[in-house]
Amino acid sequence: MTRLGAIVLAVAGLLAIAAPFFLKPFGIYLLSMWAVLTIAAIGLNLTLGYAGQVSLAQGAFVGIGAYAEALLTQAGLPFPPAFIAAGLLCFIVGWILGYPALRVQHHYLAFVTLAFNTLVFLVLRNEQWLTNGIYGINGIVRPIFLGWSTGKALNFYLFSLGILAALSLAIWWMLRSPWGRAFVALRENPIRAASLGLDTRRYTLMAFAIGSSLAGLSGALYAPLVQFIEPASFSLSMSFNLLLMVIVGGSGYFFGPFVGALVAVLLPEWMRVAEGYYLIVYAALVMAMMAFCPSGILGLAERLLKAVSHYGRPSPAIGAERTVP
Repeated sequence: MTRLGAIVLAVAGLLAIAAPFFLKPFGIYLLSMWAVLTIAAIGLNLTLGYAGQVSLAQGAFVGIGAYAEALLTQAGLPFPPAFIAAGLLCFIVGWILGYPALRVQHHYLAFVTLAFNTLVFLVLRNEQWLTNGIYGINGIVRPIFLGWSTGKALNFYLFSLGILAALSLAIWWMLRSPWGRAFVALRENPIRAASLGLDTRRYTLMAFAIGSSLAGLSGALYAPLVQFIEPASFSLSMSFNLLLMVIVGGSGYFFGPFVGALVAVLLPEWMRVAEGYYLIVYAALVMAMMAFCPSGILGLAERLLKAVSHYGRPSPAIGAERTVP
């Protein structure tokens, strides 16, 4: 990381910590939603941005994690083991789904994961004995962690921010390990990676399962944040929204999900001043950005920084070029 990047990261971290002290409860709720959904977007970025696999099932895994946490805590299990169980459950389901799903690639994989998302939604809606069906689960209590209650909006935001920071550091370390380099090799040229002896299927499965487990952990925080969950919250719209976060922020950039989630959570709220037209304006802005900047916001920022540094570089003096006698 460059010195400029470290400074930007430090300033962003300080803003994330200080911002809620100047906001009303609804503003703190939006920041909490940003922190929670960023975790799921990081998982999708691992699957899409690093392993190069398009998944439209991330919202379903968020739903599985949310329902797992809600059912386990209401059964009397403390939050920490319920949180871990939600992530493990989604890791196992993601691994099992990956075996048949990853036999196909790219848009075919998107259709398979789309069907899985629909299947999960139907199970959540129709299996009333387990999920309470369309009536959902209410009264989800926010956790008490090491004697510290997260019942207040500010406390839950700081709790979510701490988990986001811990998971981000873990993924940062993983991406700089041989696993991370294998994921990038899969995205760039899977045939060359296989020719070098890389077990492409195993690493692709691992990326898919880890991305799914992060979505489950996100869901385990989503449930106590909103304190009421129902099947419609985890329909295809959530999967598309998470995909939008990754693409808008910058697919394959580590901090892309952070930026994309911030845009996807805050921009619709800012656009509500347009009343009934805010969705049209929001969609138009997203389409315009995708048309002129397909690499996302961080991709655009990277290109601008390169252009500025190249522009500011002094040109060679006249006569300094090498001449041939």
